[in-house]
Amino acid sequence: MTEDIFEKEKIRLTPEEGFDLVGIDYFADSDNQLYLVDHFEMYQDALNAKKERKNSEDYFILYRGAGGEYLCR
Repeated sequence: MTEDIFEKEKIRLTPEEGFDLVGIDYFADSDNQLYLVDHFEMYQDALNAKKERKNSEDYFILYRGAGGEYLCR
């Protein structure tokens, strides 16, 4: 997945409020490798859900910062 497409996908999946747990599908088209797993209101809940996954490094949390910037952990 090219960096530009990856960034566009992250922006598309970042919620206005709360935190989205997003997974990477390495076998999908380069335009659709990211997919929404679940939405959480609290960061700690999203983090716990990520840690419970078998391969937690294949998941990340998307959210907006206080200034509206797109953030990923």
